[in-house]
Amino acid sequence: MKNLSRLWKRFSWLSRLVIICIVIIIYGWALKGLKVDFQLLKDSWFHIIDFISRLFPPNTSWDILYKTAKALVETVQMSVLGTTIGALLSLPIAVASARNVAPVWLRWLANFLQNAVRSVPSIILGLLFVAATGLGPLAGTLALGIYTIGYLAKFYQQAIEAVDPRSIESLQVVGASRLQVAQYGLLPQVLPLMLGYTLWMFEYNIRAASVLGAVGAGGFGFELKSYIDGFEYTKATTMILILSVVVTIIDALSSKLRQRLDSM
Repeated sequence: MKNLSRLWKRFSWLSRLVIICIVIIIYGWALKGLKVDFQLLKDSWFHIIDFISRLFPPNTSWDILYKTAKALVETVQMSVLGTTIGALLSLPIAVASARNVAPVWLRWLANFLQNAVRSVPSIILGLLFVAATGLGPLAGTLALGIYTIGYLAKFYQQAIEAVDPRSIESLQVVGASRLQVAQYGLLPQVLPLMLGYTLWMFEYNIRAASVLGAVGAGGFGFELKSYIDGFEYTKATTMILILSVVVTIIDALSSKLRQRLDSM
């Protein structure tokens, strides 16, 4: 055994070399698949600079500021409702997915549902709900709600699976049902972590709502796309800058809230 240990230490550099070679091969394969034309990239700087120059100076007229503020409020409303819908639906799916709570057959179905939802891009969900409910923020809110399930259910599941198993076993010993185990053994331990994940998802959904507006699902992105399509780049710049400031503020506030929750 000692001889094998010495032999492994002597040739450990070989295993690291093999790993490095594998990583290089993978990235080389990925780069080859992109078929990058480096000459085209070199010549494209002029067009990039030209486009950026047309974004400035930002248009600061009151009309643009009012439209931007109105669109931002709608985007935040969509994110609040969409995140809430997704969080409420994610909780039972997460419990059904957790290996320390649910039976195998239920875990398989719940995990399949998570993966199915997560595999659908948010913009496709936006198109689906626009077709179902028409243009506007309702379609975007529903799309965000479903999109949120794919991520929060997974985060909640991981939090549930990380709880102290002794608390679950003690409840099972006294004859508690699965619902009681989840209510009294799991939720008190994972609730702060779940709230932190939900806040993070709320931040993300504000950005996602901006993208959904591009397909007519309301919010900030709808106005932004209208300006870009109309070549009104200075107005689009104003919206992007204001969105950046608002997202930064929300991120700072939610980070402080998450720190408070983590300390709990």
